[in-house]
Amino acid sequence: MNSTTPKEKILKKIRKALTNSTPIPFSHSEGNSDVFVRSKEELEVQFAQTFTNLMGKFAYCLNQSDLAAQLNALIQEKGWSKIFCIEQQIDQQLSTAGIQSDKQVSLNDCDVAITGCECLVARTGSIWMSSAQESGRTTSVYAPVHICIAYTHQLVYDIRDAIELTRKKYDQHFPSLVTLATGPSRTADIEKTLVVGIHGPKEVYVFLVDRFQ
Repeated sequence: MNSTTPKEKILKKIRKALTNSTPIPFSHSEGNSDVFVRSKEELEVQFAQTFTNLMGKFAYCLNQSDLAAQLNALIQEKGWSKIFCIEQQIDQQLSTAGIQSDKQVSLNDCDVAITGCECLVARTGSIWMSSAQESGRTTSVYAPVHICIAYTHQLVYDIRDAIELTRKKYDQHFPSLVTLATGPSRTADIEKTLVVGIHGPKEVYVFLVDRFQ
């Protein structure tokens, strides 16, 4: 009488399959080669083009002085007074530029939130952020307007490069969350009509600074 249980039969099949492994059917799809053909454009140009095509707003700054001038002009134009920023380095830069963040305002009540990022992904036109940043998980999601300040040395080509950069930075303490912000939030779920800012920032700005001084 055969007393083999269904579980034992399944395990037996698995062991047999493991001893006679099947070759990968599409071996060329595995490895480190790029899936997408790399653009001949510089990463700065590629990011700017892709990001603006996705309704993001891009500003290139020659240096810190240029960043201060462009940020001040935008804030005055928009009439923003409730500026939310909890990243110490970014807040210090704002203060040097004559821009004071509001320490009393909450994220829910602010006009605009200003953050840094881990890096910028040129191919997808995305801002790569993580929970390890001082802004945490919520700042870039709940603010009505998000401004990201980044530097040219933070540009990478693809998502794989962003993951590798983050892994090297944090080593064994990889952040519990990494996320891509690719322009303002948008959806076409409602009668296939594109709606912007339905579940996140209505506007997303990236100020890319050529060098850090």
